Amino acid sequence: MNSIAEYFTDLYKGISSLWAGMRITGKYFFSPRAIVTQQYPENRKTLKMEDRFKGEIIMPHDADNLHACTGCGICEMNCPNGSIEILSDRVANAEGKMERIIDKHIYHLSMCTFCGLCVKTCPSDALAFGQEFEHAVFDRNKLTKVLNQPGSKLRKEAK
Repeated sequence: MNSIAEYFTDLYKGISSLWAGMRITGKYFFSPRAIVTQQYPENRKTLKMEDRFKGEIIMPHDADNLHACTGCGICEMNCPNGSIEILSDRVANAEGKMERIIDKHIYHLSMCTFCGLCVKTCPSDALAFGQEFEHAVFDRNKLTKVLNQPGSKLRKEAK
C-alpha cells in the first residue's frame, strides 16, 4: 500500500516538474523578448560579446601608448597556475629615485583558466578582460602574448 502511494507521489512530482518547465518554454516561445542567441559564425563581423564575458587578459593602452601597470607583481603572485610573468627592471628617475618599470608583461593564454584573479587583484586596474575568444592555433607558442605594447610607458597618475 505504501509503495503505491510513493509511486503516485513520484508521478505527481514528475508531471508537475515537467509542466513547470514546459510553461517557461511556452512563455518564451509565444512571447519572445530580446534575442540573446548569436548566429556565430555567420555574424562574425557584428558579433559583440556581453560586458561580463571573460575573454583573454589585455592591458589597455591609451592613445599616447601609456598603460597603468606599475609592475608590482600582484597579478603574477595571485595567478593559480603561473600564466603571468612580469619581467621588470629598476631605473633611476629624474629625481634619482629608483623606480620599477616593466620590460615585458607576458601572458600565457594556453595555461590560463580565466579565473579573473589577476584582474580583480590589480591595484592599478591595469588588466582587463578582452572580447577576443577565437584562439585555435596549430603552434602553442602563438598563445604566449606580451601585453605591454612596444615603447609603452607608465601613466603618471598610475604611480
